[in-house]
Order: sequence, then structure tokens, then C-alpha cells
Amino acid sequence: MNKLPSLKNLYYLVQLHQEQNFNRAAKACHVSQSTLSSGIQNLEEQLGGQLIERDHKSFMFTALGEDVVTRARNLLAEVQEMTDLALSAGEPMAGTIRLGCIPTIAPFLLNRVVKEAGKQFPSLSLLLREDTTDNLIAALGNGELDLLLLALPVDTSGFHSMKVGIDPFKMVGHPEQMAMGEVKYESLPDHSIFLLQREHCITGHAISACQMQNTTKVNPFAATSLHTLVQMVDSKLGTTFLPQMAIDSGILNGTELEIYQPPGEAPYREIGLVWRQTSSRLRTFRTLGQMIQELLPAAEA
Repeated sequence: MNKLPSLKNLYYLVQLHQEQNFNRAAKACHVSQSTLSSGIQNLEEQLGGQLIERDHKSFMFTALGEDVVTRARNLLAEVQEMTDLALSAGEPMAGTIRLGCIPTIAPFLLNRVVKEAGKQFPSLSLLLREDTTDNLIAALGNGELDLLLLALPVDTSGFHSMKVGIDPFKMVGHPEQMAMGEVKYESLPDHSIFLLQREHCITGHAISACQMQNTTKVNPFAATSLHTLVQMVDSKLGTTFLPQMAIDSGILNGTELEIYQPPGEAPYREIGLVWRQTSSRLRTFRTLGQMIQELLPAAEA
């Protein structure tokens, strides 16, 4: 058998592709830039093909290089899962889980998740990453993450998912601007509802869950975070929707805002875990999911 490429050199290549910079990739790998460069050159010699086109100022991946990066990511993910499986043999709630979470959940739930996991599973370590849904799904697919905590529904083609609870939506507004009694969307001025930027899935979930038909009520300005939304609404610019977990975490503290029930049936988003179908840690993820279920209102069957 011909000498196989080393996992270390494949890891160097994947990090370079991710960072698109030799210096940053070397720092991510905790090696010198010359070590990383030599490792990739050795990889090219072993594979018998050029992976990167270089000049003195820049570089680009060849078609072969792009293909090798994709395969290397999958291979490294499989090796990581094999290692985790071996380490957790007979003890599924041990080892490390790289957990990704979206920004409209992470600040309000992850602290409780980590604390409870520390109590129930002291041998389990959670490494956390906060990002948008699309970025987290991509990171899960290429093996950078093991498990995601997301707001459903999302396109989970090729992944397994588990509902762990619900998170109700509430309207939040200044009492001087909100009509007394039942809130009606048609009574709100145009452009008076503020939402997050579209890459935050909570915007689509809120519009869908609250069954807003008239989107002219939505202001074209989009905020970058729930905290920004609260500041805008507290300045009497309009109203917004907030998830209950953010309210329970005290996001309205220090404001003059009141909480209102949106029109119609009580709207909510579903919270769920997502992982790769090929993962060998099904028992671990489901046990963790059952723990999170105790921290959230129950999901519908």
C-alpha cells in the first residue's frame, strides 16, 4: 500500500481553506507558518497533484484542492467521531461535544444548559459556538461541530433532529403607543413593527407564528440583535416580538416596556437539537436533549 496522507497535513489544508490566510491558519493549528506550508507541500507530493496555486503575494485552491478539502473535512469528522466513540465506550455522557447555537437562543439558554449538564454529566465537556443558522448548518455538515441547538423548522436534510421544547412569542411595546385591550395588527401604524435582519431565523418564525398577513406593518430597518430591538422600542419607535426565554432572562430590565399577547392563537417557535445522520453518538445527543427538555416548555407531540 502506498503511503497514505497524514491526518495532520489534511487538517492543515482544511484550516488554510477556512482561514484563507497562511498566518491565521498556522495560528489555528498551533504551528509555525513554515510547518503548515511544508505539510501542505508534502500532501501535494503524496497525492501527486497541485492543491494550491501560489505566487509571492497570494494563493488560490485548484479544483483538485477544493475536492480534497471536501473529502478531508468528511474524513476528519469521521476520525473525530471514532475517537469520541472509543472514549465514551460504556460512558456515553463523557468526552467533548462541540455545540453550536443561534444568537437568539445562546444568551438566554446556554448558561442554564451548561450548568445543568455540569451537574448531571460531570464528565461531559461542552464547547460552544454562536452563529447564524446557515453558518451552523454548514459547520455541522463539514464536521466542525457535533450538535446544534436551533429554532425549528429549518431545512435539516441529511441530519437528524429532536424537538426539545417551545419558546412562546410576546409583543413588546411602550404603553403610551399600544392600544388598550386586545392588540390588533391592523390597528398598528405602517412600519411600526421592528424585526431582526433576515439571517436571523427568528424573523421568519415570528412572522409565520404570529400569522402576520400585512407585512407593510414591518419597518424596513432591521436590527442586528434582540438587545438593539429592545432599545429601539424603548425609544418609542414602535413595537417588536420577543421570545419568552429572552424576557425571562431580564432583557426588559431597566426599560418602560410592557408585554402583550400577540393576536390569535398563542404563537411560539420550536427549539430542537440537530446532528449528522452518520454520528455514532445518538444516545449522547438524545440524553442531552432530554435534559434540555426539562428547561423549556413542552413541545407539541
